[in-house]
Amino acid sequence: MRKLFILSFCLVVGLLVWNGEAKAGELAQRLANFPQWQRLTTTQPANGDLIYPTWMQGEWLVKSTLVDLAAPLAPDIITPGFEGNRQYLNQPVSFKVKFVPEKTYITGSKLIPRIVNKSASIVADRAYNSLSLARAYLGEDAVISVKVDPSPNRQITTLKNNLQLVSIVTTRAIEITPDDYITSEVFQQLFKGAKNPYFNIVESTTAYSQQPTPYPAIVADQVTAVYLSPQDPNYFKAGTKPVALYKYKLEFHATNNSQEKMAMSK
Repeated sequence: MRKLFILSFCLVVGLLVWNGEAKAGELAQRLANFPQWQRLTTTQPANGDLIYPTWMQGEWLVKSTLVDLAAPLAPDIITPGFEGNRQYLNQPVSFKVKFVPEKTYITGSKLIPRIVNKSASIVADRAYNSLSLARAYLGEDAVISVKVDPSPNRQITTLKNNLQLVSIVTTRAIEITPDDYITSEVFQQLFKGAKNPYFNIVESTTAYSQQPTPYPAIVADQVTAVYLSPQDPNYFKAGTKPVALYKYKLEFHATNNSQEKMAMSK
């Protein structure tokens, strides 16, 4: 099975807060050290959704290019799909994403939940973005649906041939530098429906930078790292190291709606 690409959109002055203490530059340094990653980054439990700056609001056309990949423990340990993913190297893939006001549920007079927007908080439209991304890489017919259920940190992707991917964001970290808004999210992923279900842990770390011109409006460096789960027979052999690393360059091109939002935020 090909790896289903997980793109996490998050944004953030050189501080990573951990138990009330600030650690400067850990995420930025981590990206700079690619592919020399030795362990998962320092993160906190994921409570609620990820909040983005207002300049991310709107709909975007994203061009994603895989610029490097590494299997640090090869040939002894190689994840399923790693070799197949070489076909994407230096091949741009485009898809649309949305960042929208956060929704909350309130109870009406007849006890029927009603959705309202909280305009102060901008979040990723996770279902739309994940479906758009997955179909761009795997094909329109390969991905049936993506549901966020019920927490924004848990989503279920249904694929053809009765295959399913359950992805849960367990922890995250955010860091702001003078130039970038950086985030890291750690996912648990379970592939179901195949003869042998496959479980792993994925870390996605991304640095976003708003550009002075709208072409592109935002650029980002992203690294996705795959770690073995404790259930994997090679878990102790791999230790804390990732078994696969993918590095991407992202370009966000604003639609008319996004250009208007950006102008208002400046």
